[in-house]
Amino acid sequence: MKGAVPALLICALLLVASVVAGGQNDKKSAKVEDVYAELGKAPEKARGRVNPLEKDAEAVAAGRLLFADHCAECHGENAEGGSGRKKGPSLRAAEVQNAAPGAIFWLLTNGVVRKGMPVWSRLPEPQRWALVRFIKSLGVAEGEPVPASRAAAKADKP
Repeated sequence: MKGAVPALLICALLLVASVVAGGQNDKKSAKVEDVYAELGKAPEKARGRVNPLEKDAEAVAAGRLLFADHCAECHGENAEGGSGRKKGPSLRAAEVQNAAPGAIFWLLTNGVVRKGMPVWSRLPEPQRWALVRFIKSLGVAEGEPVPASRAAAKADKP
C-alpha cells in the first residue's frame, strides 16, 4: 500500500504535466493560425485579382531582389520566418502558398500595422506583383506544421 501512494502521485503529476503541455501546443497552433488569418480578411474582389506577372519568369528574379530589400529583415532570408526583435511569419507556410495571389497583393498593399506588417502601397503595383510572384514561387517549406483546423478537417474526411 505504501508503494501505491507514490506511484499514484507520480501518475497524477505526469497527467497534469501532459494536460498543461497539450494546452500550450493548442495555444501555439491557434497563434499560428491567427497570424495567417489576415489573408482571409481580403475582400472577395481583391482575392479575385489575377497577377499580371504570373507567367513572367523575370518577375521572380525581380521579386527576389525586392524581398531582400524590403522583407527579409522580418521574414528571414529564406522567407521561413524571422528571428530576433523583428519576427515575421513564414511565407512558406501552406496558408500563404495556398492563398490567392490577389489576397497576398491586398495584404502587401494594406499591411497589418498592429502586428508589425508595414503598408507597401507606396511600392509601385508592378513591384508588389513581382513580390507576390516571388513569394508564390517559393512553395511550402518542408516540415511546415499543419494547422489544427486543417488537421481536423483532414481527419473528418474518409
